[in-house]
Amino acid sequence: MEFLGTTQTATYCGPKKPCGGSALPSVASGPTVQECYQPYYLPGYRYLNAWRPSLFYKVANAQTCLDEGATCRSALRPPTILPAVRSALFCRYSPQDWDQSNRLQLCGAEASRLWAGRMTGDSMRLMQDKDQLTRQMQEGTCRNLGQRLSDIGFWKSELNYELERLLNENHSLDAIKRRLECAAEELGCPLQVALECLYQREKRIGIDLVHDNVEKNLIREVDMIKCCQEQMRKLAQRIDIQMRDNRDAQHALERDLEDKNSAEFIDEKCLNLRNTSDCISFFQGVEKIDGTISVPETWAKFSNDNIRHSQNMRANSIRLREEAQNLFDVLADQLWRQFTNTNLAFNARIAEETDVKNKLQTQLAKTLQEIFQTENTIMLLERSIMAKECPLKVAQTRLECRTRRPNVELCRDSPQFKLVNEVFTIDDTLQTLKLRLRETRDTLQLLVMTKCRLEHELAIKANTLCIDKEKCMAMRKTFPSTPCMGICP
Repeated sequence: MEFLGTTQTATYCGPKKPCGGSALPSVASGPTVQECYQPYYLPGYRYLNAWRPSLFYKVANAQTCLDEGATCRSALRPPTILPAVRSALFCRYSPQDWDQSNRLQLCGAEASRLWAGRMTGDSMRLMQDKDQLTRQMQEGTCRNLGQRLSDIGFWKSELNYELERLLNENHSLDAIKRRLECAAEELGCPLQVALECLYQREKRIGIDLVHDNVEKNLIREVDMIKCCQEQMRKLAQRIDIQMRDNRDAQHALERDLEDKNSAEFIDEKCLNLRNTSDCISFFQGVEKIDGTISVPETWAKFSNDNIRHSQNMRANSIRLREEAQNLFDVLADQLWRQFTNTNLAFNARIAEETDVKNKLQTQLAKTLQEIFQTENTIMLLERSIMAKECPLKVAQTRLECRTRRPNVELCRDSPQFKLVNEVFTIDDTLQTLKLRLRETRDTLQLLVMTKCRLEHELAIKANTLCIDKEKCMAMRKTFPSTPCMGICP
């Protein structure tokens, strides 16, 4: 087996044979030949023409042989050579092959060097262009981030301004709401006064339980106060609903402002990043992720809508505050007029009750004088009866002792008759005195009943006067005004 591309020692098999008496043409000027050898490319020289020995294994074409003559055909056929000798002859090179190989090596090295030089220059220009492009894009990104920070700062200032105004309006609305609730609660004081007057006047006794002017005015006052409380509570509920809407608008502004702060912090951090920063890193594929949910137009519209919504809520709050102030003024005037009318009715009723009470007191004084005389008569009758009791006891004791006499000594004698007659007489006297005593006592009882009726009437009148004058009017000396209502008598 022959190894191509290796150097081996070879010798010529013999002298050159002439072809038809003339020498063979030189290799350099020889005719075109058909190569019988398949070239072997050395590593690194695949694109260079393969070089090989050109002395042997060439077959002349038909045209050359015709020019030399028919005799040359036999002379051009190479001699038969053994395989070993043939291999040695094949691996031997000529000087022309050596020169050609050197020229090819030099040309290849020169071409490679030129190509490398051009590649180096192009690479430097490419790097400079890409560096300049990268710097320009980075500067453009910084400008865009700065503009974005300016936009965020503008909307932050707008949101802060609107949030401050909304908070102030919330405080004012909360104050008017607390004032309404306070007024509604403190109207419970005049309501309690009116109800207490009605309750106290229910303690009037008998005929004094009259559905008079005072009671009518008190009932009217109670209804008016309850109506005022209801109006205030309804308005307070509306304000409470408005405050909830205001808080929703406030939360939207605060949430938007918080998002703006977070975005500003992130964009400032991004703006301050440099190529020498420590916190930069590779995030493969991050440019392919699009997590955005808005564009600059919708982003600005979102904050603008929040501000407009807050402005609408503030306008509604101002209207409610004005309505509450008007309600305070109207209710204060109505309550004050009704309070005055009720007090006038009280004063007229107290004057009537005082006149009736004076008349009853005069009649009671006369009745008491008659009762005193009747009681003296009863006392004398009782003493007289008590004076008859001891003689009756003596007579009855004697009769009882005489009943214990033995046998025939139980005689109906004169002392027995006298004792029996004495007992009956004293008993009849006692019955007469007791009857008169009962009659006197009945008269006294009648006087006492009259006195009781008069005293009862006086107590009723005194009770009514006490209720109307001492209790009711004492509570109604001053109108129970409150700072929340702003009402003064």
